[in-house]
Amino acid sequence: MEYNRVINFIRSIFETSDFVPLHVPLFNGNEQRYVNDTLDSTFVSSVGKYVDQAEQIMAEITDTGKAIAVVNGTSGLHIALKLVGVERGDEVLTQALTFVATANAIHYAGAEPVFLDVDYDTMGLSPNAVSRFLEVHGELRADGTFNKKTGKRISACIPMHTFGFPVHMDELLVVCQEWRIPIVEDAAESLGSLYKGRHTGSLGNLGVFSFNGNKIVTSGGGGMIVTQNEKLGAFGKHLTTTAKVPHPYEYVHDHVGYNYRMPNLNAALVCAQLEQLGKFLQNKRQLADEYITFFAGEGIRFRSELEDTKANYWLMCVELESPAQRNAFLKATNEAKIMTRPIWQLMYRLPMYSHCYKDDQKNAEFLEERIVNIPSSVRS
Repeated sequence: MEYNRVINFIRSIFETSDFVPLHVPLFNGNEQRYVNDTLDSTFVSSVGKYVDQAEQIMAEITDTGKAIAVVNGTSGLHIALKLVGVERGDEVLTQALTFVATANAIHYAGAEPVFLDVDYDTMGLSPNAVSRFLEVHGELRADGTFNKKTGKRISACIPMHTFGFPVHMDELLVVCQEWRIPIVEDAAESLGSLYKGRHTGSLGNLGVFSFNGNKIVTSGGGGMIVTQNEKLGAFGKHLTTTAKVPHPYEYVHDHVGYNYRMPNLNAALVCAQLEQLGKFLQNKRQLADEYITFFAGEGIRFRSELEDTKANYWLMCVELESPAQRNAFLKATNEAKIMTRPIWQLMYRLPMYSHCYKDDQKNAEFLEERIVNIPSSVRS
């Protein structure tokens, strides 16, 4: 199949005959002013007013009680897992169709991922798959839920809101509450996405966002943990700042802490970006509408939001009819200098996670062979 019409359309909407990247940041606000203010203040490291401001803004955006600025989303996931009680030797339920950081954070906590299937419509962790797994393998005891086949405690569940499309959270919450398994939302890709009017990241015990350079809002690097639980949030802030106990001059640390602090320099950048989040979301929604109209005429499915959700359309994607068409689409677009990318390889295909449990993965494998991300940048 020829994809010249697709290539020409993408060039036209981004108004360039040159290389079209997948997703690049847009700095049209107070970025330079806030960063210069940080330099003038000399507070460029982990202490400064912009760190506090970034945390306050994120708590307001997500309608959570506490936000904790961290150096990146992966470190945020690591700490969130520790905060909900994940320990070495435990198991954590998650999806194989995800970016590798989700599985890596589980490994950092000393636990092992259990890969369960996704729902076809959300591309995120399936509540039904979680329920089926627990009905067969789970045993609820006084001290938690255990895998009766491995003997390991199942201490958390991590759904990932793929490309900003919210998981079926109500159903997942019911299953996990029944089995007393805490939820850490991997909301790295879903800043600005809503599920039944509530922001992703605010529905589980904790949520984690990323401000990597390719995200809808960036601080170069950086991330944020959010939670409704003030006590849990305060302890998370303590752990991410080396667990240092306040003292006028002594170095006192009361836990094994982590130097996961977001520098004030990065926080200044993300504050300026967060001020523009509404405009970014509106801009992306307009781009998504243009793609929806175009691809309907091409017979290619453009992935759009579900009822009762509002997606941020971070990385927009199309679904091709077959693996052969997917490969042809990737080849044609990239050769034309239109950056497109396949969805991630499933985690159990990677050598370090090939030994982990997986269920049938029917939906994940179908999507792995057909989903392609297309240029999604906010247009200036």
